[in-house]
Amino acid sequence: MDQVEMIIRLLIAAALGSVIGFDRERLSWAAGLRTHMLVCVGSALVMIVSAYGFQEVVGKPGIALDPSRMAAQVVSGIGFLGAGSILLRGEVIRGLTTAASLWSVAAVGLAVGGGLYIAAAAATLIILIILAGLKPLEKRFFVARQRREVRLVVRRGAMTFQMFGQLLDKGTAQIEQFIVEQNANDADIEEVTVALLRVLPSEFDVILVKLKALPDVHEVSEIRLP
Repeated sequence: MDQVEMIIRLLIAAALGSVIGFDRERLSWAAGLRTHMLVCVGSALVMIVSAYGFQEVVGKPGIALDPSRMAAQVVSGIGFLGAGSILLRGEVIRGLTTAASLWSVAAVGLAVGGGLYIAAAAATLIILIILAGLKPLEKRFFVARQRREVRLVVRRGAMTFQMFGQLLDKGTAQIEQFIVEQNANDADIEEVTVALLRVLPSEFDVILVKLKALPDVHEVSEIRLP
C-alpha cells in the first residue's frame, strides 16, 4: 500500500468517527467528537500496521506472523475506554450507549484500515440511525412510561443520594437525577427532586409510602410528566 492510500484511509476513519462522535458531543457526553475520532483513527492505524507493517520480514525463514492478532487486540482493548465512560458517573449507571458507540467506532476504524470502505460507511450510517434516529422512539414508547419524578420537602441534610438509594430494591428502579436545593424562605429546609428510571407504578407507590414514613420528610409529591 502506498503512502497516499494510507493517508486516505486515516482521513476516512477520522471523518466516519466524527459522524458518530458529533451525536455524542451534541448530548454533552464525556466521550464526544474528539474521542470517537481518535478511536476510529487509532483503530484504522492499528489495522494498517497489522496488515502491512511487517512486510519486510514476512516470508523469511523461521518467522510466522498472524496479521489479525494486532487488530484483535483493539476489540478487547477498547473495553477499558468504554468502561471508563460508564464508571465516570459513579453510583448511577449511565454511559452504556456511549461505551457501545466507542466499541462500534473502533470496528469501523478496523474496517477502514482494512480497505472495506462500503462496509465502514454502511456501519456508520446504521450506528447513527440507532443513536439518533431511534432515541425519540425509545423515549416515547419505553423510557417515558417507566420514568417517575418525586419532590420532597425535608429537613436540611435529612435526605442524601445514598439514603434515597437504600429505599430502592436492587435490580429495580434507578436514580437518573438527584437535585437538592435550599428553601428560599427557610435555611433549615431543603427541596429534593429525584428522577427515577425503570420503575413500575406499583414499585413507585411503595417508594412513596416509604418516603412519607420518614420522620424528617415534611412533604412528598409526585411530579406529573407530560
